Amino acid sequence: MMYVSPKKSLGQHFLTDTNIARNIVDAANISKDDTVVEIGPGNGILTRLLAERAKRVIAIEIDERLIDKLIEEFGSFNNIEIIAKDALKFSFNEIEGRFKVAANLPYYITTPIIFHLLESRDKIISMTLMMQREVAERVAANPGGKDYGVLSIAVQFYAEPAMNFIVPPSAFHPRPKVESAVVSFSILKNRRVEVLDEEFFFKVVRAAFNQRRKTLRNALKAANLPSITDNALDSVFAKIGIDPKRRGETLSIGEFARLADTLYSL
Repeated sequence: MMYVSPKKSLGQHFLTDTNIARNIVDAANISKDDTVVEIGPGNGILTRLLAERAKRVIAIEIDERLIDKLIEEFGSFNNIEIIAKDALKFSFNEIEGRFKVAANLPYYITTPIIFHLLESRDKIISMTLMMQREVAERVAANPGGKDYGVLSIAVQFYAEPAMNFIVPPSAFHPRPKVESAVVSFSILKNRRVEVLDEEFFFKVVRAAFNQRRKTLRNALKAANLPSITDNALDSVFAKIGIDPKRRGETLSIGEFARLADTLYSL
């Protein structure tokens, strides 16, 4: 296995456990017909296993120190393409055909990279991503718990996430201070709910969670959404049958959609 010292500024924690890498490939359900995009191949442990199963692997790496070593390591593979680029600035829509994503993500870019990928969701079959366990629990959370929030709704609006397994710090070099988790995302063919205005829907969601301890009514009142008076709020809650004393964390995505659409219609 190639060795380059991990760079703290890039949040690098290289996966060193081959069994965990194999479990990620299994969870991603890679076949000989698949094109797979890997973000941050690092030391190449996952890249090699992906290439053994997939038709094509596109590995995107930002660290210039790793590029030459990756090319040298995988020069004999005719199905691996190494791209020297920041994945957050890469246009995934430019990739030919549809593809799967499998990656061990640096913790600090986990949320922005998920959203960047979801912008190209029409091209993506599925995503299997390793991330900090705390973020994984928020992504996959259901209504009613402390983990459920804006991130849960924003991801589940477009995809069906499921936690596959927990990964201990000992599987990495250097060891992170927290556990990781592998999450699979099935991309939905259509948005989970249809809304009149997507931007307004997310404004309502963010308002509901800005001050989690507030009731829905008070949270929306404090958000100063345009044209939303006290009387309008009361009539909206009565119309859709949602108790204004509930808190945002108890509402399903469908209930948020009803609330946002009714407010938007005002």
